[in-house]
Amino acid sequence: MLRRPFVSWIGAATSLNRVPEGSVPEVAFLGRSNVGKSSLINALAGSAVARVSSSPGRTRAIHFMDVAFDGAKNPVELRLVDLPGYGYAKVSRAEANEWPKFINPYLTDRPQLVLALVLVDSGIGPQPKDVQMIDWLKNVQRSVQTPLNFMVVATKADRRSSKVLSASLSQMKEVFGVQPMPVSAKTGAQIPELWFKIRRACGVK
Repeated sequence: MLRRPFVSWIGAATSLNRVPEGSVPEVAFLGRSNVGKSSLINALAGSAVARVSSSPGRTRAIHFMDVAFDGAKNPVELRLVDLPGYGYAKVSRAEANEWPKFINPYLTDRPQLVLALVLVDSGIGPQPKDVQMIDWLKNVQRSVQTPLNFMVVATKADRRSSKVLSASLSQMKEVFGVQPMPVSAKTGAQIPELWFKIRRACGVK
């Protein structure tokens, strides 16, 4: 059943003790800088809730967005979490070092986190940082009982011909060992299907 989402930004944090409180399931968006995380979140939201920058690597904090369905005043049922991008050369070493300080602990210690979406540009294909991230997710030891599932989402699918996209998806599956899901923030292709998978992971009907 297609349910209309109402997404609202509620805050940002650079440490776990500043993370907004809440008990609803959370879905994290991970990926290299300029992979289209903010654009995909906005496509899911149907509004510009996440800032899209022309300069990669601008997201420095973890951003939290609450989601209600079928009405903005209805109870919040899940939360979208935008994590800083990785792998951008112009991000300083000091900033890159922030990942293990507060992002890794969020991924390992946050009991509300139930799903990680790893975004990969369908036109670029798997990069070493993507492989490293997915290997980390496959082997992460959580300090909480909540299991952390992950999906690979192939972004910017509208920019590729069917033949090129098919070859890219096959390469991702071979490298990552999981079937990627192609989406387009521009055309909305597969956005309802991605919502279905997010809701199912969060136990939301």
